[in-house]
Parts: sequence; C-alpha cells; structure tokens
Amino acid sequence: MTVQTSAADTILRTSAFAKVPAITGLFWVIKLLTTAMGEAASDYGVHRDPAVALALVIQFATRRFNPWAYWFVVAMIAVFGTMVADAIHKMGVPHTVTTLVFGLLLIAVFSAWRKVEGTLSIHSIVTRRREGFYWTTVFVSFALGTAAGDWTARNLGLGNFWSGLLFLVLFIAPAIGYWKFRLNDIFAFWFAYVMTRPLGASFADWIDGKPAHGDLGFPKGRLAVILTVLILALVFYASWRGQDQRPAVLTARDEADADA
Repeated sequence: MTVQTSAADTILRTSAFAKVPAITGLFWVIKLLTTAMGEAASDYGVHRDPAVALALVIQFATRRFNPWAYWFVVAMIAVFGTMVADAIHKMGVPHTVTTLVFGLLLIAVFSAWRKVEGTLSIHSIVTRRREGFYWTTVFVSFALGTAAGDWTARNLGLGNFWSGLLFLVLFIAPAIGYWKFRLNDIFAFWFAYVMTRPLGASFADWIDGKPAHGDLGFPKGRLAVILTVLILALVFYASWRGQDQRPAVLTARDEADADA
C-alpha cells in the first residue's frame, strides 16, 4: 500500500523550525542576565514598559527564530513582569499571596497549554497559538519569580544573597535529576526556567541593594546598563554563530493535522 504524503506534511517534516532557541549553556547565561537586568532596571525607576508590546509584535511577525527578536521580548518581559509583581505588592498584597496566586496561575497556563496542544515541549512551538502559550508562560514565570524572590528574602528573612544561593540550588537540581535520575526533560526545563527569575533577581538585588541590609550598594542604573551591554554582546555572538535554531519536534497531533 502506498502512503500519500500531503504538501503540508512535507513542510512540517522537512522545514518546520521552533520559534525559540536551542537549549544550550549560552541560552541559560543570557536568560539569567535578562532576569537580573529586569530587576535592576525596574528598581532603578523604569515604571513603564511600552516596548513589551512592540517586542511581541516583532516576535510574532518573524517566520523563523531570530535571536534579536526573541531576546528583545524576554528582556522587555523581564522588566514588565517585575513591575507587575511589585505594583501588586505596593497595593498591599503580601508576597506570600502573590507568590501563591502567580504559582497557581502558572499551573493553570501549563494545564491549558497541555490540554489544547498535547505537549509542553518548547521544541514544538511552530504555530502562533503555541507561541501565545509560550509567552504567557514566560510572563507569569517572571512575575512568579519576582514574588518568590521577595518572599524568601523578606518574609523568610533569608536576605538577597542567601535567597540567590537557594534558587541557585533549585536551578541546578533539575539538571542533576535529568542527568542522573531520568527526570522528565520537559518538567526539568520548565522548573529550571522558572527558577532563573528569582535566581537572577536575588543576586541583582544583592549587588545593588542597601549595605545596611547586607547588600553591596552598587548603583542600580549602572548595573542595569552593564547587564544590558552583556546581553547585547551575547545575543550578537549567538546571532553571529547562527546555531541557535533547531528543527521542531513534531507531535502526533501535528502530523495528524498535516495529513488532514
């Protein structure tokens, strides 16, 4: 029996690329720098972030992964997510409550994404709807991370430095679980991804926080600029190297849709 292959199926099989970068050491370094930059920029006084909408428009308009478009969105959400979490706290909502609410919201987003798309793998992000789920997850994870970092530093009394060390352990843990104990790779990725926010933010707060609180007192604006320059340099390197884009991993549902 001869199996007919549709044109759509051929396109999916041979030329579909995920709209997110390959997960490498460089990816994690840039991600951590953006979380720290977002915290420093927000603390410095960046209380409005209209560029996040522009960044999303550019990202959704691209047909394939573009490191400049992708990291522009991440950086803008880093600032915006911090502002949202901080603004809610300034309205009188405790860090404990915001951490819980954003945590439950993140679970809800993951549940909806899984139900609608059948997978949470970032390697299968080849449609706008999946991009929508992805960037919603990124935003909620930034807001959750901001709230969680403040909760451990202030409510638990750990301070910024020890909070950073705590989240560093939590960030490394899924990699060890995946390597040694065959932890599910999708769960390992997303757990580590969520931890990058409080990890980077805690150390940024430690560097530019008040010495009276045990922090280093480095100027917030200067730190934001330094981190931005580092991010730009690494994104330039990633763009120049041109190896961040990887073929998408398609699900059975993708293949069924292509054959339909």
